[in-house]
Amino acid sequence: MAPWTRPVDLDDNGGMRAAVIGGGSWGSALASVLAANGHRVRIWARDAAIARALNEQHENPRYLPGIPLGDLVSGTTDLRTALDGAELVLLATPSHAMRAVVTEAHAYFPPHVPIVSASKGIENDTLLTMDEVLDEVLPPEMQPYLCYLSGPSFAKETAKKLPTAVVVAAHWVYIARAAQKAFTNDFFRCYTSPDVAGVELGGALKNVIAIAAGVSDGLELGNNARAGLMTRGLTEVSRLAVKRGANPLTLAGLAGMGDLVLTCTGELSRNRHVGMELGRGQKLPDILAAMGQVAEGVRTAKSVHDLAQKLGVEMPIHDCTYRMLHEGLSPKRAIVELMRRELGSEFEA
Repeated sequence: MAPWTRPVDLDDNGGMRAAVIGGGSWGSALASVLAANGHRVRIWARDAAIARALNEQHENPRYLPGIPLGDLVSGTTDLRTALDGAELVLLATPSHAMRAVVTEAHAYFPPHVPIVSASKGIENDTLLTMDEVLDEVLPPEMQPYLCYLSGPSFAKETAKKLPTAVVVAAHWVYIARAAQKAFTNDFFRCYTSPDVAGVELGGALKNVIAIAAGVSDGLELGNNARAGLMTRGLTEVSRLAVKRGANPLTLAGLAGMGDLVLTCTGELSRNRHVGMELGRGQKLPDILAAMGQVAEGVRTAKSVHDLAQKLGVEMPIHDCTYRMLHEGLSPKRAIVELMRRELGSEFEA
């Protein structure tokens, strides 16, 4: 019997072997969750210094300094080594690197194991979400084993074992339940969902709204303005997601409202930070150079702008955010444009 044709029993003796593809903060944090459940985790990282630190200190000193990930976590720069014997594969690369990394790695994927994508974004050129990218890249026999993890979850808080709730979406319920069992513990709780489109789009688009909310805070426009941007931003996210076949209830859940609230208000949000610095008058290249980490919303803003135009979906907050990031629209002018839009009803018929 293939090992993942039924939900995992965490009471079984001994843990499983897991491979994490991506040595950034989120991949490392999720590796620590798996290790806390007794699973042996090998992280693939491009940076040899990170892989060495994972082996010697069981820590990621670049992205999560000072936070122990557990003795069961190790590192490697070799994809074949990372994936050898894995009973679960976690994909945690930046979204713009997903296609290239999985194209290189999937020949080493073991058969019949869950493949969990934890990356949030939309490709710029193809306008595909990560589930659609993986559908293109992976052979048909692997596609039933795909699932997608999203929700309000800062890597640093997760790695520090602070309470976190997420959702795992899959077309095959047994795979969602397998991932749910593998990750869930006293500080990390997973729910399941069949709505892959809603979970994927909610996780990607909230990053753009977080930049807009950060701009508002950088301009010191107050709590009223931030709340309005978040609420109307969620309306735009739902509008596009439903157009793509999502269940609107998903956008009221962890992958929608939950992730949006966290990313728009949390001090650890990289996307909010980008927006705040824009609001304070800094230039985007300088902001990104100083961060040293990826803010997914910067790239996703272009994808959403193009996708909304392609589908004929009205998304004014996303549009203004895209123009601030990529066309030089000033933050103050963007606020004026949004406030002076044609009046209408809050909810469409």
